[in-house]
Amino acid sequence: MTEIPAELQREIKQHQGLSKSKLLKRILFIFIGAVLMAVGLEIFLVPNKVIDGGIVGISIILSHLLGWKLGLFIFLLNIPFFFIGYKQIGKTFALSTLFGIIVLSIATSLLHPVPAFTEDLLLATVFGGIILGVGVGIVIRYGGSLDGTEILAILANKRLPFSVGEIIMFFNIFILGSAGFVFGWNRAMYSLIAYFVAFKTIDIVLEGLDESKSAWIISDQYREIGDAILARLGRGVTYLNGEGAYTGDDKKVIFCIITRLEEAKLKSIVEDHDPSAFLAVANIAEVRGGRFKKKDIH
Repeated sequence: MTEIPAELQREIKQHQGLSKSKLLKRILFIFIGAVLMAVGLEIFLVPNKVIDGGIVGISIILSHLLGWKLGLFIFLLNIPFFFIGYKQIGKTFALSTLFGIIVLSIATSLLHPVPAFTEDLLLATVFGGIILGVGVGIVIRYGGSLDGTEILAILANKRLPFSVGEIIMFFNIFILGSAGFVFGWNRAMYSLIAYFVAFKTIDIVLEGLDESKSAWIISDQYREIGDAILARLGRGVTYLNGEGAYTGDDKKVIFCIITRLEEAKLKSIVEDHDPSAFLAVANIAEVRGGRFKKKDIH
């Protein structure tokens, strides 16, 4: 039996700091996410010569040109990024990513002989993008990644005047453009649609269909508005002290967290009590702690 390296043993001990149930949950969902991505690729996109972005997109092109299995290229091309991520981003993230990539590589190899679910290009593009996006979103949500492009973008962001998202976008434009020379420009345009669908699906998986929103309200009737939010929405509010930069007057600022479905009701409450109140609403990716819970809207 091969001896486990000391470094990996220390990493396992760090994971043991988590409860076993949380660790098993992370492993399970990364496994499910990687398998879903493999389904999106091998059952929908790849048989119809539609590609994804990033390292997976390069792997699809090389697999088509050289005739080797897609899973082999996905694994080999991502290995350098695993070592980079292991040293510079985080061991837990790197090991989660390695596990996801291994599952993805094996799953794509096993699913390769399975015929395409549909030969309709639009259906394959849309549903392949959705399934792929769900898979990637699940893996990201549970602390891993299935593509070394993200690691490359995080590292490049430290030296280039571009955001991580912009770097990934530039890289994927190059990959999707290359698909035009290999599969034809018709397939390249379908690949762009698949990438966009997957991108939006990842957002939904990470933020949820019922994403949370933060609301900031400035009004002289702050007490009445706060009480109404408590009574009609059942949401807690926080009163913050503020000062008007122009007038120098003291102001009370109401801060609260609501769901997307409660936004219209919040606006109605503010309008009823103070039509001239300042109201700002913004999307937020995650809420933890406190007594905030997403509730069913009746």
